[in-house]
Amino acid sequence: MTMHTVSTHEAAIEVFRNRNLRQALYDAGDVVMADVLVNLHGDEHRDRRRLENRLYRRETLLRYERELFPAILEDTLAPHVERGHAELVSLGHQLMMNLAALTAGVDRPLGTPEETGRLYDYLRIFIEGATLAHYTGDRQAKRDEVEQALLDFDAEFLAPSIDRRLALPVEARPRDVLTVLLDNDDDLHLPHDVVRREIAFYLLAGAHTSATAFTRVLHRMFEWFAAHPEDRASATDIDFVQACTNETIRLEPSSPVAVRRAETAVSLACGLDLAVGDEVTIDLLAVNRDRTVWGADADTFDPRRVAPDRVPAWGLSLGSGMHHCIGAELAAGAILENDRLRGLVPTSVSRMFELGCDPDPSNAPERDPDTARPYFSRYPVVFTS
Repeated sequence: MTMHTVSTHEAAIEVFRNRNLRQALYDAGDVVMADVLVNLHGDEHRDRRRLENRLYRRETLLRYERELFPAILEDTLAPHVERGHAELVSLGHQLMMNLAALTAGVDRPLGTPEETGRLYDYLRIFIEGATLAHYTGDRQAKRDEVEQALLDFDAEFLAPSIDRRLALPVEARPRDVLTVLLDNDDDLHLPHDVVRREIAFYLLAGAHTSATAFTRVLHRMFEWFAAHPEDRASATDIDFVQACTNETIRLEPSSPVAVRRAETAVSLACGLDLAVGDEVTIDLLAVNRDRTVWGADADTFDPRRVAPDRVPAWGLSLGSGMHHCIGAELAAGAILENDRLRGLVPTSVSRMFELGCDPDPSNAPERDPDTARPYFSRYPVVFTS
């Protein structure tokens, strides 16, 4: 097997869209990621995504954003605002997890802070399992921990959620991923362990990417306002915040790379000839800084940057082709024909600034030492309003 790397926008697009190249990023994280949507290929991927795409139609996304998320946002922020301080990494994951639980189909019947805390503990372990390739500790011990957490999560949250849905008439069941899997069981024939991983995947994917962006966007904006204090008045302008979100995601993708493996021999226009089993790494940090696309200042965070025609403002951080992120518009927003999605991340960031959020001057943020990925382990902030 030969390893290849592409680092230009044009080559990355070609790799993403070639149907003979399959997802290979999460092979080391199969304890959580085996047989979940993002790891499927060909007809299996098409059939399951076609079913689950129904939950990500724009009218549904608008309902999530306008009807369901505002109460989640305020309820999650309230105790932190009352105390006058918060830690962004934990707060962001709790915030996005509560909505991700709704879309995944993980019921929270008690709605208590203790129940939220237990679900958040599971989420953190699932994230470590999915990103096991980047874990710097004892990987087998972590894998064993993740396997046990999946079983415990099933007993505490998943199995009761399944029972509640099966007890309801089909037409009365909630609209979420779990219901889709249950209602289409005759066609999908998914073993229970695959259902367990699929729901865990939606929980972590829906929460982790958005939560990571939430912290990073706030960090980038704090830095921008320190250098451009005249822009502080734009901190609650949703257009400006959405632009900051796009720039942050472009420069700091949730995963710095994407990986594809050749299912057949493939010759690419970018000059790569791949044998069966060869892998291609898409260097997203380089791709999203391609100066032929983004200009001479491609490395620079600029919330007033105008993306080139037919290029997403977030670059290729959310993928392209068959594995383009299914929740991209829900997380980051979109301009619709007769409406607009503000995006959960911009909405949350804007609300934080409305509440007077600033870095804690006596408690500096810290990077996570347990992973090679550029995550914060803690980011203390204060509320001054």
